[in-house]
Amino acid sequence: MENKQEILDLLLPALQATRNLHNLISLTYDTEKEVVIACFAGGKKLANVCGDSGTSMIRDVIGQIV
Repeated sequence: MENKQEILDLLLPALQATRNLHNLISLTYDTEKEVVIACFAGGKKLANVCGDSGTSMIRDVIGQIV
């Protein structure tokens, strides 16, 4: 079983090092809704990751918050 929050915790610093997502503050996995909440300095974005594997979740988060 993959720990999706752990994957997001490891992904966060890599995304913060990029030009497009330097203002990303946090990534939180909501287990009930199966969404990732991306918090930015100016607000929040949601990424639907329902049924995703860890690698699919990474792709979906990047695709939906950029």
